[in-house]
Amino acid sequence: MTTDAPVDLAALGEDFTRDPYPVYAELRSRGPVHRIRMPEGADAWLVVGYAESRAALADARLSKHWTNASQALNFSRFPTGAHMLNSDAPVHTRLRKLVAKEFTPRRVEALAPGVQRITDGLLDAMLAEPSGRADLVDSLSFPLPISVICELLGVPFLDREEFRRFSNDALSSTDRARSEEAATQAFHYLTDLLERKRAQPGDDLLSALIRTTDENGDRLSPDELLGTVWLLLVAGHETTVNLISNGVLALLRHPDQLAALRADYSLLENAVEEMLRYDGPVETPTYRFTTEPLDIGGTVIPGGGELVLVALADADRDPARFPDAERFDIRRDARGHVAFGHGIHYCLGAPLARLEARIAIRSLLDRCPRLELDAHPAALTWRQGLLIRGPHRLPVRF
Repeated sequence: MTTDAPVDLAALGEDFTRDPYPVYAELRSRGPVHRIRMPEGADAWLVVGYAESRAALADARLSKHWTNASQALNFSRFPTGAHMLNSDAPVHTRLRKLVAKEFTPRRVEALAPGVQRITDGLLDAMLAEPSGRADLVDSLSFPLPISVICELLGVPFLDREEFRRFSNDALSSTDRARSEEAATQAFHYLTDLLERKRAQPGDDLLSALIRTTDENGDRLSPDELLGTVWLLLVAGHETTVNLISNGVLALLRHPDQLAALRADYSLLENAVEEMLRYDGPVETPTYRFTTEPLDIGGTVIPGGGELVLVALADADRDPARFPDAERFDIRRDARGHVAFGHGIHYCLGAPLARLEARIAIRSLLDRCPRLELDAHPAALTWRQGLLIRGPHRLPVRF
């Protein structure tokens, strides 16, 4: 059962932001559902534990559509258009079908040489630094995925630093006004981007999405196109930025695992899965709202648009599913983790994120045989809020 007073996560301060896992584990020991106060200021229901989280992710009674949110939440919906993460079936099914039609495994796999080329260029620039030091987020983790998604979409004119600011503020600020302002700026920015792409179409994903139709003649509406571009640009780089940063940090903090990977790169694919499980880039996914009461582990969450968060970070540290879950072990069987979600909202871009992480980490380790963390782990500052998890900077020396 839950306690009467919400657990105020904001009151836990930087310690929680830096390492939320002990807090989630303590909550899990008391039950699978808890009333919390988010750092953003709203009250919500938090689901912890692997089995309960996985079930919640696939529960159709939890809606992603903002029209189902309780008026008491007093949230402003970001003006980012309709997309897969703010829709339910059958609308979600239709949108995913239209996008997946152009986001095929073949198209993703064909990106590998380009991902390698971009990675090599970024590492060339980083290794040219005379000090032998760099911020890995600025040097590799951010520019690689934003460059890849821009090439895929065909938007070479994107102002990446400006978009980085929009994205960071919209997803990671605990200041609601700042988040909403950033989302509004991004809306206008992307509207202009789409107009430019309509005027100059090419052989790229964005041009294909503008003109794509299915066998029944269905196509994305202007609002859906805007939302889908927002989703692909933001989700298409944010998760991978933090997958790379968190994954490299885990390796540097576990020298035995780093040495094992250097000695046997056949472990790389599984190592990436363990990075996702151990410290994934999404702490809790985007909001869900109750459409009817739910009984989870003996706690009834009311219907009527109550906000529900699923702690992916805790699910993947649940020892009931992953024995010795607090240990980072690149040889463990990490299959079944929920770092990319579960159910109909499972991340469409997961294959691309995995591809980029494998290439980035292999190339980094190959070219930096003496790579080390250049700051005490406790000195790192982390992204705010409960959505995206990752350090602002990752100082390394090489």
